[in-house]
Amino acid sequence: MKKNVLRAIAAGKRLDSRDLFEHRAIEIRFNVSNKAEGSVSVKMGKTEVVCGIKMGVAEPYTDHEAEGTMMTSLELTPMSSPDFEYGPPPIGAVETARIIDRGIRESGFIDFKKLCIKEGEKVWSIFIDIATINDDGNLIDAGSLAALLALRVAKFPVYDEEKGKIDFGNFTNKSLPLNVNKMPVTMTFFKIGDSLFIDPTREEENSSDGRLTMEISKPEKEDVINAMQKGGEACLSIADIEEMIQEATKTYKKLSSLIEDEVKKEEKSEKPSKKK
Repeated sequence: MKKNVLRAIAAGKRLDSRDLFEHRAIEIRFNVSNKAEGSVSVKMGKTEVVCGIKMGVAEPYTDHEAEGTMMTSLELTPMSSPDFEYGPPPIGAVETARIIDRGIRESGFIDFKKLCIKEGEKVWSIFIDIATINDDGNLIDAGSLAALLALRVAKFPVYDEEKGKIDFGNFTNKSLPLNVNKMPVTMTFFKIGDSLFIDPTREEENSSDGRLTMEISKPEKEDVINAMQKGGEACLSIADIEEMIQEATKTYKKLSSLIEDEVKKEEKSEKPSKKK
């Protein structure tokens, strides 16, 4: 299989006939959990992940007493791949969660100051929980897209400040304080030989020499790289980086448009009966 992958990539095509910088079909389904403040299922080809947003009230960090907190986790479930096992999260899960977390955090997408309830005492905490349903490559980008979509549709739960109790399952109409102009989109570029490509299948990812993840937002007229992380042993030249940035700009436009379209459709279909 690896020889076939290498031969196809070298010829500028993929085994599934896609171009090097073409995504697989993306399918999005919201409200996959009625226990989460926001939830979504994302499929990229055969890769599928689910993401749920949970919110709690906690003490702030001592160095950010007027800001809310956020934590991102990824569970690589054994049902999604024979390579995953039960037990503590492996290093790959920790790394992927940190990449997703860093892109959101560094972009300024969430206004953490607006999550403050009482400075130095109580703030909202956001928990981004991602789990794999099927792994067929590119879990970083699939998980990141799921996290963004879940955050976009999440609603605050009803909170009784006097009792200090959250009424989980009952939601307000209040969305998270997000700056959509700083929405980060994650794109991971892989390299085989001298060829670069995105959204690999599992066979392509296993055959790759390395990768570089870029998390880009567009606050005004210029694309901004919020975070980057390299993996693998492949050497990346300046020409490689320039090509990635050029392609990342094109991919950002496609994926950000997809996100906006899906969120608008979900907002139109929302039923207000559960809202307060």
